[in-house]
Amino acid sequence: MTLALHPFEVDVGGGLRLHGDRGGAGQPLLLLHGFTGSTGTWTALRQSVGERFETIALDLPGHGRSSAPAEPGRYALGTLAADLSRVLDALDVEQPAVLGYSLGARAALRFALDRPERVGALVLESVSAGVDDAGERAARLAADRALADSIERDGIEAFVARWETLPLWESQRILPAEARAAQRAARLANVPRGLANSLRGAGVAAEAPVTGRLTSLNAPTLVVAGALDAKFVALGEAIAARAPRARFVAVEGAGHAVHLERPDVLAAHVEEFLGGVVPLARTSH
Repeated sequence: MTLALHPFEVDVGGGLRLHGDRGGAGQPLLLLHGFTGSTGTWTALRQSVGERFETIALDLPGHGRSSAPAEPGRYALGTLAADLSRVLDALDVEQPAVLGYSLGARAALRFALDRPERVGALVLESVSAGVDDAGERAARLAADRALADSIERDGIEAFVARWETLPLWESQRILPAEARAAQRAARLANVPRGLANSLRGAGVAAEAPVTGRLTSLNAPTLVVAGALDAKFVALGEAIAARAPRARFVAVEGAGHAVHLERPDVLAAHVEEFLGGVVPLARTSH
């Protein structure tokens, strides 16, 4: 079955228009991709869960077909939390479950903390609560700003070639060539200003960490990381230990991008978890 997707665009103000698409039937599930991604990040997952969820995928600010404002502050996760509420209002969706990956997971976490009434449940894939150590945060902030400058100076092709050599993606080298090619094409479809300003405004060190707020996270939460990604296993376990309604799962045979490396396993975890916390509409055949 090929899932039919219906595109939309919402002007959320401040010079930002967010593009997205929706498809499937059942409980609404908002999908937020990672840095350099797009709505296409979720193709495999959506095919698996489309009969039980209405998936709503967004291109984050500066990514995909969403606009790329000139002001980095317009990309900040605190601002995006308000933007997500505006999108849900425009789509007449009250309280979806939210699944985010990496940058999108940080955005989903911030959304649930700032607007708890709008989030029915959370799935956080490869998530960080921010950088707690002041020295590490300053170093990361400087590195992200330097990378942002290089993206604008050298162009998108040079950046993607560099980005794809990071050790973070080592576990993806065994993926089929077509999967890697599709991911590379999605990265190349972004514009330099959008990615650069996303780093400047929404990088992991751009805002204060939310670690101290995790005890107030009321949404039922599933934290997921690939077992091969030791850093994010540790980060995920720490977040799940602090949040009162959270649990953690490590997916064997996957690194940072569980949705790409083990989409079937992630889909099973999503359906099992959300099936226990939200009513699911079923399609009969």
